[in-house]
Amino acid sequence: MKYVYIFLLVSILFCLIFKSKRYLHMLQQNLYNENNRYFKWYSKNLKELFDIDLIPILIALFLYIKESGPNALKCATSCNPIANISIIIISVIYIILGLLWRKRLKSYQNKKPLVITARVKRLIVTTFILYLIPIIFVSMSYYLLILILTVMVYLNPIVVWIAKVVNTPVEKCVYYYYLTHAKVKLKSMNNLKVIGITGSYGKTSSKNILSDILNIKYNTLPSPRNLNTPYGLMITINNHLDKFNDVFIAEMGAYTRGEIKDLCNFVHPSYGILTRIGTAHLESFGSEENIVKGKFELIESLPSDGFAVLNIDDEKQVNYDLKNNVRVIWIGIDNKDADVRATNIKCSNKGTSFDVIFKGEKEKYKFETKLLGDHSVYNILAGIACGREFDIPIEDLQSSVKTVRTVEHRLELKKLGNFYQIDDAYNSNPVGAKNACKVLGMMPGIKVVVTPGMIELGDKEDYYNKEFGKQIAEVADYAVLVGEEKTKPIKDGLIDNGFDKDKIIVYNDVRDAYSFIGTLTNNKEDVYALFENDLPDTYNE
Repeated sequence: MKYVYIFLLVSILFCLIFKSKRYLHMLQQNLYNENNRYFKWYSKNLKELFDIDLIPILIALFLYIKESGPNALKCATSCNPIANISIIIISVIYIILGLLWRKRLKSYQNKKPLVITARVKRLIVTTFILYLIPIIFVSMSYYLLILILTVMVYLNPIVVWIAKVVNTPVEKCVYYYYLTHAKVKLKSMNNLKVIGITGSYGKTSSKNILSDILNIKYNTLPSPRNLNTPYGLMITINNHLDKFNDVFIAEMGAYTRGEIKDLCNFVHPSYGILTRIGTAHLESFGSEENIVKGKFELIESLPSDGFAVLNIDDEKQVNYDLKNNVRVIWIGIDNKDADVRATNIKCSNKGTSFDVIFKGEKEKYKFETKLLGDHSVYNILAGIACGREFDIPIEDLQSSVKTVRTVEHRLELKKLGNFYQIDDAYNSNPVGAKNACKVLGMMPGIKVVVTPGMIELGDKEDYYNKEFGKQIAEVADYAVLVGEEKTKPIKDGLIDNGFDKDKIIVYNDVRDAYSFIGTLTNNKEDVYALFENDLPDTYNE
């Protein structure tokens, strides 16, 4: 009999290895349930659970009801053919479930894989201990133990969350230890210039562009990738900032009001850049007003001897009633009152060129960049404005803008086989999608848009996706939609704008889009394919 139980425990462990990996990944992706993000994702993805997950519970319940009583222990430890067969069936089901979860994990197109950090390792240990508890304390009632374990396997997403809750005191101690260490390190670097960057869109691009521009004179350290949370900035400061750095550029992300303020209280920026403000994370912020106030927490945290770079073409920024007296430098393209303005913008498959005019000066300065799109010009203008304030000569600024590197997956133009890919897959928003369509429209040849649509736009999500469909219809020859359900509003927008239904292709896997594009490359014309957005791992259809 004991071998049957050992077989059961091994099969449960096999299943849990793969199932727990999925839910640990999603817990990490959803910021460890910050603002209930994990539970919101879980409630929308209950269909992930396999139906056969319930069968072991039903069998275990049958065994418990049938065999419990005064002779339960005797029945469990003796040769009970029905019980043995039932337990073997449960074990086989868990092996099948483990194989199914293993296969499913391989099929997911992970934009960002599970990162095995020290925190995740602690979660794994705690999760394992939670599954050991019933084995230790219910060992005298075997059928009850089997029932509890089958229920816990089914509720693995909840068990993973409970492990996170159990670990909370430890995580807080770890957090405050590294936070204190980072604060002390920052305080010791008296001459360090700290620049904060936030906004709804383009934070990472703006940060990387600014770093490339300032690097011609200063040793800059931008926060890596999109590490824009307190943990991310702590990692950057503790592991990467050193005495040779002149400028620290801190990207600041937020899902609710108060988070940017907390980041400012941590790193104390003297200078701030606000990119475009839009409806990104509208669902978590609750309203557009909250988004605007949340983003301006950076600007209102700046000292009076610092400066803020704001976008004069963004009505939300122009109309905001600023609560402090920090000096503001306005950048823009459309508004002639901008302090730093770009004109004569020309875009091609080679890059973008434009003239820069500084308010109060008559001379125009020519700039060239490999980057594409108006939003790149805005980010470069912010970099030029900072560089000018930091006493970098205009000739050096022109040279540095020429060498600004393309930002991966953000309107990155590259040749893939027989076609040109405009890779804007990192994320998407109404302003960025519109700008990406504008860039695609400037290209020659056959034009294709590949997209799964935009997300996290609250109750306006369908509206903006429908508008996106209309914008695609104005520039594209083909529209490839990834995910039938989520892209319905885009399809409606395409059709409303008179787009040929036969040129709307729907797939559930973006990899199929590459095969389709390959069929278009037999023509004499070049093919340009805009890949707009790549939904994170928390979204699957």
